[in-house]
Amino acid sequence: MSDELAWYKSSYSDDEGGACVEVAEHAARVYVRDSKEPLGPRLAIAPAAWAAFVAYAAGGE
Repeated sequence: MSDELAWYKSSYSDDEGGACVEVAEHAARVYVRDSKEPLGPRLAIAPAAWAAFVAYAAGGE
């Protein structure tokens, strides 16, 4: 499945090797992984839960 996912980083991320995560959407799930370890573990989240997290992180609670 990992080859099917189109991963993207936040526009706040840079290429300097900092602490970044990547996100992909596929089959009614949002996947999150560490950008420095692309073959490592990933977290699968329901889209509604991801939207709530993003709203909270953006300060929109």
